[in-house]
Parts: sequence; C-alpha cells; structure tokens
Amino acid sequence: MARLLPETPLGSVSTEIARVYRLLKQLPDDWTVWHRLSFWSEPGPDFWVLRPDQRGLLLKVARATPAEVQSAGQFGLFDTKGAARPGQGERTALEGFYDILAARAGAQAWHDFLPAGIVFPNVAEHDLRAALGDGVDWAGKERLTPDAFHGWLTERAGPPLSEPAVTVIRKALTPEIVIPPQFTVRQPIDRNTDAQLADYLLDYDQEWVLKTDLDLSSDARQTAGEFGLRLVSGVAGSGKSLIVVYRAQLLRRLYPDKSILVLTHNRPLIRDLEARYKQLQVPGARVEFNTFQGWCRKHWPNKPVWRDPIGRQRRETALTQAWHAHLADTAISERMLGDELDWLKDRLLIGRAAYLAADRTGRGFALSEAQRQRVYDAFEAYHRDLAARWQVDWGDVPRRLWFAVEKGHRLPQYDIILVDEAQFFAPIWFELIKRSLKPVTGHLFMAADPTQGFLKRRQSWLACGLDVRGKAQRLEKSYRTTREILSAATLLYRARLPEDDEKLLSADGDLGQMPSGVVPVVVPLTSEQDETTRVVNEIRDLVQLGIRLGHILVIHADWRGVDRLLARLRSEFGAGAAVDAKDNPRGDFIRVCTLNAVTGLESPIVFVMGVHELYEEEQSLRLSEEERAELIRDNTRKLYMAITRAGQRLVLTYIGELPESLKRLSQPDKVG
Repeated sequence: MARLLPETPLGSVSTEIARVYRLLKQLPDDWTVWHRLSFWSEPGPDFWVLRPDQRGLLLKVARATPAEVQSAGQFGLFDTKGAARPGQGERTALEGFYDILAARAGAQAWHDFLPAGIVFPNVAEHDLRAALGDGVDWAGKERLTPDAFHGWLTERAGPPLSEPAVTVIRKALTPEIVIPPQFTVRQPIDRNTDAQLADYLLDYDQEWVLKTDLDLSSDARQTAGEFGLRLVSGVAGSGKSLIVVYRAQLLRRLYPDKSILVLTHNRPLIRDLEARYKQLQVPGARVEFNTFQGWCRKHWPNKPVWRDPIGRQRRETALTQAWHAHLADTAISERMLGDELDWLKDRLLIGRAAYLAADRTGRGFALSEAQRQRVYDAFEAYHRDLAARWQVDWGDVPRRLWFAVEKGHRLPQYDIILVDEAQFFAPIWFELIKRSLKPVTGHLFMAADPTQGFLKRRQSWLACGLDVRGKAQRLEKSYRTTREILSAATLLYRARLPEDDEKLLSADGDLGQMPSGVVPVVVPLTSEQDETTRVVNEIRDLVQLGIRLGHILVIHADWRGVDRLLARLRSEFGAGAAVDAKDNPRGDFIRVCTLNAVTGLESPIVFVMGVHELYEEEQSLRLSEEERAELIRDNTRKLYMAITRAGQRLVLTYIGELPESLKRLSQPDKVG
C-alpha cells in the first residue's frame, strides 16, 4: 500500500476524489502520494504521485458526467451556451500551478519535468476521445483498476526529479509543512544573516505523523470508542513539539468551528508553543494554550477559596517539619518523602487504605507496610500544616478540581486536546483531560519523550488509562543539533548509565547523517561567582561577534542560580536583555531557564550551568544505594535533555574537579 499524505481524505471531498484516493492507496509500498488540502486557495492539482525513482506526475480529478462529455463532442470546444469543455477547468488549475513553480524556481520547463494528467472517473474513454481528441494526458474510467492505473501512472511519469525540485514542489503543493526559518536552530547564527535564510520543510515521516488521523467527522469517530487517541514519540530533536504546533494550525484550518486546547507541563514551553502558533498567522478562532496546572486553576470552582499554591521554599519547610516529626529515625530521607507525596497526589489514591494497598512498582525504592504507615502519618502532618493557613501545594490543584468534578462541577468541553511532553502528565491529569473531551467525537493527540517523566521508570500509558496500542508512531531522526553535540550527549549518557538500554537514536549510524559543527566545551571553575562571570564573558564575546541575544539560552540546575544570573546579565547588557523563559517566549533577548523547566525548548547556542550540584547531590551520605541509583538515572536523563537543546554550540560549566564522565565531552578524538 502506498504512503498517502494524509492517509484519508479530509473534510468534504467529491465521490470522484474519494474513488481515486482508494485507488492510489493500492499502489506499491514504496510510492508516495500527496493530496492537496482543500483550504488552500491557490490553483493546483488534487494529487502528486512520486515513484521511488523520483519520477512524478500531477493529477487533477474531473467531476464531468458522460452527458457533459457527449455534449462537448457534439459542439466542439464550446457549446452553444458558452460552457467550457470538460477538463478545461482542471487544465487551467494545473497551468496555474506550473506558474507558481516557475515563479518560485525560475522559468524551467516544469511541464517536461513534472507532467500532469486529468482523471475522469465517470466517463468512458471512447466518449473522452470523441470529445477531447486523442489526449495522452487524460484517463477514463476503464483505467481505474489497480493494474491499469499503475501502468498508466508509470507510463506518464516524468524524468527523475532532483531533491531541490522535489522541495520546490512540496512547498507549492503543501504549504502547511513549510517551517519558517526562525522556527529552527540550524539557521546561520553569525552576524545576523537572517535575510538570506530559506524556509525548511517537515520530512516525510514528520508529515505522515502530522496528517495521520485528522478526520474528526462524527461518522469517522463512531467506531473510535470513548474518544480518538494518537501518540507520537521520538528521539531528542525529532520535531515532536513542532508537530504539536503544526497539527493545531492544520486542525484549525480544517475545522474552524471546533474547540482546540494545547497543554503542556511548564510555562516556558507553553509560551514558546503559543508564540510559534501565532507566527503561522492561522485565520479563524483562537486556539487555547495553557499549562495543565494553569488550566486547572482557571477552572477551579469559586468556593471554597484557597490561596495560590505555595512555592518551593514553603513546601520544603513544611516537608522538613513533617519528616522530623515522623521519619527522622528511619532510612527514609526528606527527598524520598517529597517524591512519595508527589506520587500519591498524581494518582486517584484517596485515604490511608488506598495508599497502603497501592502498587508501587517502578518507584525506585521499596517501603514496608510499617514504613508506609509512618509515611502516611507524615503526609497528614504536612497537610495539617498547610490547611491551618488555607494553603495547598501544586499537587493539590488537580486533586481539588477532580473532587469538585465528582461533586458535579462542570469542565469545559473540547473537540481536540493536544498535549506536548505528555510523559510528565500524571494519571489524575489524564483523567481530567478525558472528562474535558467531547464524548465519541473528542480527539486526544500526545507528543512524548520516552526517556523522561514517568516513562523513564518503565511505567506504561495503560497505567494512566490510555491504550495507545496501534495508535502510536515514533520519529527516529534528530534535526535539532549537530553530530558533535549529540555524540557528547550520548557519550555522557552511556558513561553514567552503562547498563541502560534506552534507544537514544534509531542506530549509531544516524550520527553520520547529521551536520557537523563545533565541538562542545566543558569549562571547569572554582566558584559560583567565577562560573557566572565566565558565562557572562562568553556571552559578551558572542555579542561582539554579532550574535543575536535571542540565539542564546542558559540552563541552570537551580532556580536560585537562575535568579542570580538574570540579575548579572541585566546589569551587564541592559534591563531587557535577559528574561526568565517561563515569562517570555522567544525574542531578541537571552532566555534563562531551570533544568527542570527546559524540556521542549531549543536554541542555537546553549550554556548549561550548575551541573556540579547534580553530582554533589548524588554523593549525599543520606541516600540509600537504591535511591542513589534512581537519582543518577534521573539526573543523567536531565543532562542528556539539556545538552540536546543546543542546535549549534554548547558550553557546559562545572565547579570543582571534573568527573570522569565529563572530561571527555569536549575532546573530539574521544567523542562519538
């Protein structure tokens, strides 16, 4: 079966288009067929067929009836009423498309490179011959069988097309896959060369994912069960977040009246996604963008009134008090208590009995029943402390909304919900999302990285109430970064987790297909002050070379380090020169972000700071070996994610003597 993009007709199409669609699907597996979406107003074909040898053919489908064709045969080119001959409108549309190609790529002989044919599904060939002459550019209904149609397409296909020619055709035929240059981190970054940039395109696999399962009509969804579901996963830099944005714009164009919500887990990423969507200038009703927690707060019931969720310092203070009161004499650390509290709140576990009976598989550390009892005592002490001040933490936000929904509080209903970084969404989050999808016709699209979030502990989507079997696709190629940067990230990952079998790339050979670049730099320093000064100096040198501030992203392992760095950067470069990424999307300023909030972001130049804090945390004598192993695993995945945010250049700073796992990263003869 040929690959059709999209795999099924979208929106309202004629019976003739639908018939040709079914026939094209029966072409060989190595053929690719594009269907031009109906919302584009420029003239063009209905289909473009491309053989594996790069020979192609444009197709236009005519709705002409036998009576119309027979009438044309009697009256010549025009009948007595002035109506155009059958196929004339289709021919005009094809000529208009050739004009578009010529305008974009010069006045080449596009008719010779890319021939076109008109298909008449309703009309016999002898009637067409009588009316239109012996036209080798048309096919009648007799040819619409798998064997005959395959032969006709093969005979009519033009000479092999070059890759630049294929790119020109894709841009003209499918504008919905064109990526503005400012969306990519592979653009030239030296001396502001933006004026010379060309557009980029989604690759075939990305376009396939983008256009799969887009038919949201009620007829298509009748057999879908509770709601429609689609998952895309992939390696770092494979374009998952980009597909979320492009799917939102495509759905808005196809279904201008449907309600669409885009969710993710942190503010930096949601602001970035919304900014990209706005740059696409999609007409029609707006798409709603929000973090999941922000969406929950927006739809909390008015009563009772709780204060805003507490910050990190207040939470740590309350947890420490509860730990000292109930767990100080045990092997359970404060970190374990906080992690266990978050785990409980992320699930629909209500009360002590439910917690004691819960399956904790994959938690990273074991607890006996007696230990669970004492942990729950600490939970209760923690919540009493908050309740006395009418306070909640962020884990309470979805739980309180869930309780309200169970008591009759109504959530808004959406036709489509798109979730980016879905691996960070808790089971209770998905339960609320499902309650907000319209029954039967609702559609949930998720993008996820299997090396992060709950998936890192081999927990399943099914445990979150989502059956993705037969509904998942994976992207294998990384487009964000360079061979040197990805090699460094992979080397660090394997050095710290040699027993881990995570599929970071589809194959090591994929590195050879990536562009080459600058070798990452690892800078050892002696103090936090020196670290900040070195990064500021590096940025100053970049600015003096003509690098835009908007091409720089700084990631720090600690939120306090973010605050210190922002103050220093603003002092050095001006008040508006640096921003916290959670408050601003991309712009002509340096973005600074914590390690925990940077998932999904990217930049041509990336600095990673505070790495020593992760290594020091792993050496704590208060950690059990089980807990230490889990922490090393978590930190390694965070570092891999942070390194792969960089598109062209990476600088990593470290306070103290470099660990062995970092010493080799900036040595080109040992990377890869």
